[in-house]
Amino acid sequence: MILLPTPPDAAIARSFSRRLALFYGAVFACFGAHLPFFPLWLSASGLDAQGIGLALALPVAARLAAVPLVTRLADRRHALRGFIRALVVLTLVGMVLTGLAPGPVAIVAVFTVTAAAWGPVLPLTDAYALRGVRRHRIDYGPIRLWGSAAFVAGAVGAGFLSDAIAGRHLIWVIVAAALVGAGTSFLLEPVDDGSLATVPAPPAKLLWRLPALWLVAAAAALVQGSHAGYYSFSAVMWRAEGWSGTTISALWSAGVLAEIVLFALSPRLDLTPRVWLALGAAGALARWLVMTTQPPLSVIGVAQLLHALSFGATHLGTMGLMARLVPSGLTATAQGFLALLSGSAMALASVFAGLLYAPDGRWVYALMLAMAAAALTVLALGWRRLALAPD
Repeated sequence: MILLPTPPDAAIARSFSRRLALFYGAVFACFGAHLPFFPLWLSASGLDAQGIGLALALPVAARLAAVPLVTRLADRRHALRGFIRALVVLTLVGMVLTGLAPGPVAIVAVFTVTAAAWGPVLPLTDAYALRGVRRHRIDYGPIRLWGSAAFVAGAVGAGFLSDAIAGRHLIWVIVAAALVGAGTSFLLEPVDDGSLATVPAPPAKLLWRLPALWLVAAAAALVQGSHAGYYSFSAVMWRAEGWSGTTISALWSAGVLAEIVLFALSPRLDLTPRVWLALGAAGALARWLVMTTQPPLSVIGVAQLLHALSFGATHLGTMGLMARLVPSGLTATAQGFLALLSGSAMALASVFAGLLYAPDGRWVYALMLAMAAAALTVLALGWRRLALAPD
């Protein structure tokens, strides 16, 4: 028997969903403006290729170091919403100071510190979402889809602006997106009733006693990390084929749009989280297998739709299993560890993809294929254990 929320509870759940969807949208719009165009601003600000590489690499290290520490502290203080608000405001201030930094060294230094504040925002938001989903008995996919939609909107909007303004002003587009994120964070509602404020958070070592959790984390990190070569080199490969920027943008957009459709339809499909995760790994395997054959544009267009599985289904399965496996007082801590593991897998895969790309671009997709196969192997070995996850 399914217990439906009473009308007042349903109204509270709708309000929570709308505010969280708005915040997800604001955060991902900032990501969408930042990822493609921050390197262009760095170049316009006088950084050479080595400087740009350093300005992108050091913040990754800062994020990986900060995420597990900050998420654990948020759990111990029972203050997910407070930490989210503080970090997005610090990110806004950091972006402003980055734009005002007087030279390359200052830019790298200021943005590295900013990244330490920005990095934990998404894991904390996912932890906040999981608590709200459990409390209000609502579906996660239709909320999260607004983040994906906003990412596309942010990238497209920033792209139009990049044609209209000088490259040295692009940072202020990112600042404007960060300002919206900071403002919407103050619309987020509480997810705890306050009764936990005086209760000590469970010790983090409790997570080590949950082997099913680490199966999930390993499989998710392998699948998500397998996208590293795609994120880093797909546009380069396609440009080398002589395809236009419009074509490349359309291919990327097709994948994200397929992901959005999956998020929207996920409540109707009624699949268990472990099935979602397995579909994600299988989708990644099929996607990268196709790409190793250097297919024509028409086939790549179809393969891009598998992003709905390789990213979307993997994310849905991971979040669903995290919600079932992790005690409430350790939600942020677990998300921090997951982000650290996934980020490390992504970083290592990016390095190896760079080494493999020079001799033959197909080897990049072979690496991604191997990671997806490893994820499926992990899931197969732990399938029965995952079936024991509580509802």
